[in-house]
Amino acid sequence: MSTHATRLPAAGGRPCAGVAGRGTTANGVAMHSGLSQGPSDSAGDPVARRTEGPEVNGLGPDVDGRRFRSVLGHFATGVVAITAVDPGTGAPCGLAANSFTSVSLSPPLVAFCVAHTSTSWPRLRAAGNLTVNVLAEHQQSVCAALAGRGGDKFAGIGWTSSPGGNPVIDDTLAWIDCSVEAEYPAGDHLIVVARVHRLGVQGEGGPLLFFKGGYGRFHA
Repeated sequence: MSTHATRLPAAGGRPCAGVAGRGTTANGVAMHSGLSQGPSDSAGDPVARRTEGPEVNGLGPDVDGRRFRSVLGHFATGVVAITAVDPGTGAPCGLAANSFTSVSLSPPLVAFCVAHTSTSWPRLRAAGNLTVNVLAEHQQSVCAALAGRGGDKFAGIGWTSSPGGNPVIDDTLAWIDCSVEAEYPAGDHLIVVARVHRLGVQGEGGPLLFFKGGYGRFHA
């Protein structure tokens, strides 16, 4: 089977320039990943070009942050919206992330990364129970809304409640109800491990992808 991806323009016609740890896109929004900033450039072939540097504690060459983001940007990911209901206000809350992965089948565990500087994560953590929404290829605007800072992130976003009571965003590909199992400090991020309680598929079509600082679609 052959596959290819189509790069999508950002809202406003510009390709997004980055995403992640609190990486900033061309539109001034940010999304969480394991990188201190999102991949924002593609300075050549990571195999053909290699950054040399001094030994650090005898463990290997120093790694330049910009180069690190560039090379890691060559790893394509999906995009998820992690949602909950703020126990203090009863309002929906959430964040966008591309650092989501499955961890274990028995017990069923998933994981994602959030930056220490996140203002949304404390609200999600306080809820305890979370829902991971797998975004579809046409939901770049949902990603932008949840990756923004301040204001009502759910304005104009339709959703229904999951069995756990959290927002399942309309037209997402799948949802996963889970609860926080553990948090592990990792540099400027936290690795959050969550136990899956319920999950389901609610849409067909392709996923929203993030690759080399921009969004795209997957075609089989």
